[in-house]
Amino acid sequence: MDGANTNAHVGLTSPGFIGADVCHLNLHKTFCIPHGRGGPGMGPIRVKKHLAPFLPSHPVIATGGIPAPEEAQPLGAISAAPWGSVLILPISYTYICMMGSAGLTDASKIAILNANYMAKHLEKHYPVLFRGVNGIVAHEFIIDLRGFKNTAGIEPEDVAKRLMDYGFHGPTIPWPVPGTLMIGPTESESKAEMDRFCDALISI
Repeated sequence: MDGANTNAHVGLTSPGFIGADVCHLNLHKTFCIPHGRGGPGMGPIRVKKHLAPFLPSHPVIATGGIPAPEEAQPLGAISAAPWGSVLILPISYTYICMMGSAGLTDASKIAILNANYMAKHLEKHYPVLFRGVNGIVAHEFIIDLRGFKNTAGIEPEDVAKRLMDYGFHGPTIPWPVPGTLMIGPTESESKAEMDRFCDALISI
């Protein structure tokens, strides 16, 4: 399970409940670490018991993993720093302490609400991919730009660059679907800012 952004999960569900065998929980976005085009990345990788023997080890520093190294079949080290970029952890820890359990759950709910508000606002102008059975999205949504390539030779990169003229950093492109934009407004965006972003996309 991809845990790069768990704004739709925190306080509402968990990877174990969903049934994921393995999940990384990257602390960016969900837990207050900026997602700066590739970094910094940090967070635990959680696995079910049957995968524990295959977790990475470290030749110099004992990481305290389970099972004990002599009983494991590890892949070896995957990073020179066995605990990753630990200096960013106080940011996430402080955020979690300040928000509390109820606050984190509310953040998830608001992120889902914001994404659905924007998807509804844009659906007359762009196809919205991967809606649930009730027509809603989770904490992110994907708009399909592939038709513009056929009619005008316009790529998602062109739209993302044009958004900069409106004062917006381009959203995720072109992942997980080529020819699309993935938009995740999170819980912290105001209605006015979401409206301004939607108006910019409609204008484009």
